[in-house]
Amino acid sequence: MSISYDFGKEAEDFAANYLLKGGYQILARNYFSGKAEIDIIAQFNHEIIIVEVKSRSTNIFAEPELAVNTKKKKLLILAADDFIQKNNFISEVRFDILALLKTQQSWSVNHIINAFNASEI
Repeated sequence: MSISYDFGKEAEDFAANYLLKGGYQILARNYFSGKAEIDIIAQFNHEIIIVEVKSRSTNIFAEPELAVNTKKKKLLILAADDFIQKNNFISEVRFDILALLKTQQSWSVNHIINAFNASEI
């Protein structure tokens, strides 16, 4: 695998463990629907949480969360709808971004809760 793939996998593993430690239940990882992929689908306080993980080894050019553009948000919403319908969930849905920055061997986390909602896209 490539260094980029390995870094992304490490970041997603870190993100999943971060959520588990915070009391989230992981329902799915790397859920695909059409052209869209949801990194992590979790449940917390009776809500379905759609989590987009963005990681960088430097933030010189931009913060990781700025990479979640309108096109990505639309794809996440479509994939979330597909997951919810296929699994017959009847609950609130929240879209979070976990922006991770790795410096040397430690991660800093910016957990943006309710980063966007479907009605604003």
